[in-house]
This record gives sequence, C-alpha cells and structure tokens, in this order.
Amino acid sequence: MKIVVASDHAGFHYKQAILEYLQKLGHEAADYGTFSAESCDYPDFIMPAAQAVADGKFERGIVLGGSGNGEAIAANRIRGVRCAYCWSVETAQLGRRHNNANVIAMGERLIELPLALEIVDAWLAGEFEGGRHQRRIEKLDVFEG
Repeated sequence: MKIVVASDHAGFHYKQAILEYLQKLGHEAADYGTFSAESCDYPDFIMPAAQAVADGKFERGIVLGGSGNGEAIAANRIRGVRCAYCWSVETAQLGRRHNNANVIAMGERLIELPLALEIVDAWLAGEFEGGRHQRRIEKLDVFEG
C-alpha cells in the first residue's frame, strides 16, 4: 500500500518510527515532513499530505502532532479526505469500518508508541462496511455548506 506520513514538530519522533514500521511491513511510505523536531506550523505539512491522498497519489495517510487534534482538523479541510482522530485500537477500527477513513491522526503526547503502532495495524487491516455508512459518506461528499 502507498501511504503518506506527515507531522509537526510534536509528532516528529512517532512519524519517524511509523515510517520505519510501515516500510518493514512492506508498504511504500512517503515522508511529507516535518524533517526535525524544531517548532513549525502543522498545516504546512499536514495539508499537502492530505491533498496527496485526495489526489490519489497515496491510498492512505497518517498525520501526527502533539495531540493530533489540529492535524485531524487540517486534514479534514481537504475535500475527499476522511481523517479519523485515533487514540485507541477501537477508534481506528471504527474509523475504517464506519467512516472509510483514508487518513488517521494521532497525538504523540497522548499515547505510547506501541499503542500508536497497534492503531496503525488495526486501521490498515480494517475494511469499510459500506451499506448505511456509504450513504452517510456520500452526503459528506456533496455538502456545499
């Protein structure tokens, strides 16, 4: 699978570990930055990564920050992205099954790395259930607000 990974400074260390983990699993993982733990603005890295998923350059995306909240908000600003904010295996599973999440956001300051990797595994293995959930996603895609 082709997966893009991006973070701000507060998610940098998990980004590096997740990139390495994805590659060990045999995925093609791309790094959209940031490239150090120096303070930066998350939209500069998260939004291009999310756009790359929306454009079909990548099948999925993982975005990271201190809490993951800002990263989820930024990713979800991109039409066609369904970013699930994940803090447990269950949130990752439901994000795939019910929301067809093509991006996940996590917070390095809030969960331990082993759990972050379990979340990645659950999300990658998950299958979208379709049915009533498909109808809801279609409503998201046509809403003009």
